[in-house]
Amino acid sequence: MIVVLASIRVKSAKQAEFLDIFKQNIPKVREEKGCIEYFPTIDCDAGLPIQILDGEVVTIIEKWESLAALNDHLASSHMLDYREKVKDLVEEVSLKVLAEA
Repeated sequence: MIVVLASIRVKSAKQAEFLDIFKQNIPKVREEKGCIEYFPTIDCDAGLPIQILDGEVVTIIEKWESLAALNDHLASSHMLDYREKVKDLVEEVSLKVLAEA
């Protein structure tokens, strides 16, 4: 299994618009072969002293059966479409692609 943590820094005051576009794409992604889990998250203040909060970041949590499934996902037409729709809302994207240890 492959786990992806995608941190997306959204432009100020654009989070709601970004999430709306993102959520419209979720059903298409979840239908993809190899998709186990795919959903957006935002920081939740747990009151922990070591927690770092950032209201401008949306973290996408993804689980895929294989690296091949992830690569197919990244090249899919609906993902190319999604990236085009959000390009003016996003400041920065970083990925952590993880394999089970």
